[in-house]
Amino acid sequence: MTSTPAIAYELDRRSVWLGFKQLLPISLFVVVFGLAFGLAAPQSGLDIPSTVLMSTLVFAGAAQFAVLDLWGSQVPLIPLVITVFAVNARHLLMGATLYPWMRHLPPARRYGAMLFVSDANWAMSMQAFGRGESGLGLLLGGGIALWLAWILGSWLGLYFGNSIHDPVRWGLDMVMGCFLLAMVIGGQKNLRLFVIWTVAACSSLLAYSYLPENSHVVVGALAGGVLGIVWMEKNP
Repeated sequence: MTSTPAIAYELDRRSVWLGFKQLLPISLFVVVFGLAFGLAAPQSGLDIPSTVLMSTLVFAGAAQFAVLDLWGSQVPLIPLVITVFAVNARHLLMGATLYPWMRHLPPARRYGAMLFVSDANWAMSMQAFGRGESGLGLLLGGGIALWLAWILGSWLGLYFGNSIHDPVRWGLDMVMGCFLLAMVIGGQKNLRLFVIWTVAACSSLLAYSYLPENSHVVVGALAGGVLGIVWMEKNP
């Protein structure tokens, strides 16, 4: 196996800034969904500071939408935790695929970068790693761009969300899915990743057919994530 260029492991200000700029176009779609969340949150009882604070600290669009149904004068903590874990279980698989590229970083920088991991910057960073380029700047810088866009969208939605309250009507719900599919197809290809994705997909499909609703997210992510942790890539 050929060694990976040292540039693939770089995480400096320049690479972070380049990653930030590269993810700005995708961030525009994140603003749209932030608008939708900013509109829906007050209807569930969240005030303006709580809505903005949630988007700032949680930064998980799908999970934030999911917990709105549980929000009220008395919040059921355990169901809320389970719901958030289920929706975000795919991050187990993301972490497993990123570990070979981040294990050399000090813990503070490694976990600091992971705070900003989302679907889009993860997919683009993995594609960069596959080309032997620096993906860590994309991961952190792009994540910061997406995070700021989500906060901005949530804030705007509190005031102007009525103008775009149904992104599905305009087909905007498909943009991120199509983008991620293109990234996966065009990304790094080897036996290890193929097996991990196959196990995750098959496990998720079986869970979707035979287990309770939404459990396929957790099952697929756990199956792929555990396999990725066990089957480490020694020399990426």
